[in-house]
Amino acid sequence: MARMTATAPVLLTADGWRDYALLDSGAGAKLERFGPHTVIRPEPQAIWTRRLDDAAWEAADARFEGTDDAASRWTFADGRQPAPWVMAYGDVTFEARFTSFRHLGVFPEQAAHWDWMRARIERAGRPVKVLNLFAYTGIASLIAAAAGAQVTHLDASKKAITWANRNQQLSGLAEAPVRWICDDALKFLRREARRGNRYDGILVDPPKYGRGAKGEVWQLFDDLPELLGLCRAVLSDDPLFLVATLYAIRLSGISLHTGLGEALAGLGGHLESGEMGVADQAGRTLSAAVFSRWENA
Repeated sequence: MARMTATAPVLLTADGWRDYALLDSGAGAKLERFGPHTVIRPEPQAIWTRRLDDAAWEAADARFEGTDDAASRWTFADGRQPAPWVMAYGDVTFEARFTSFRHLGVFPEQAAHWDWMRARIERAGRPVKVLNLFAYTGIASLIAAAAGAQVTHLDASKKAITWANRNQQLSGLAEAPVRWICDDALKFLRREARRGNRYDGILVDPPKYGRGAKGEVWQLFDDLPELLGLCRAVLSDDPLFLVATLYAIRLSGISLHTGLGEALAGLGGHLESGEMGVADQAGRTLSAAVFSRWENA
């Protein structure tokens, strides 16, 4: 049985952005720039003192009030919600917009995974099949496709897939081999395992709670072990990587490290786990998620 090496904890920061910046953080909030817009979003982990003065924060174009419940909402400095706008990361272009929740269509800290994944696809020197689960607006799918991979993009939301299709067009990747699937992740993986379909790389970014395309209920702490086991079942005989990211911070990086390590036991390779985030202009890293990612030897 191949022996897996492991490294934990690891802190990843996304520092390759031009269209995004974490300008400041502190006092339970963060001040960010998404393209032409500066926004304030709540961030309970920002327990330190803000470095920029009040005028910089007061000049923000938008502020999210609340914690994603029914009473939460965006407020805008001029009273009007801006139209969607275009951003880019590397050679992939995508649309950002203000949603009914605090999100804007992109999770900037994920860029640390995008760069890592792209390097492994490009140096593989062979055809690569990538599966992106809970794939949202498809930026990771398009980065994998731009690197030369054949991609299967799965999300339970038709609206998210429509948004991802829009991003494919904006990126000039209309002819790229991306298969768009609206389905429940567990049901899809079970079918793929039975059919013998296999993937060289897998990205999985499940929510804490969600519903599938036909109302299936997803509970992270109940369903994650089966999900990781099914990901192992659909890896190819010579896989490249598996990346898992969790935004339910109550689950520690060490727990995810242990769970993924057990699911991939016998594969050898290397597993690293920890936290991922973005550093503000004062050099303080604001953690957004825990992660584990495995690569073949």
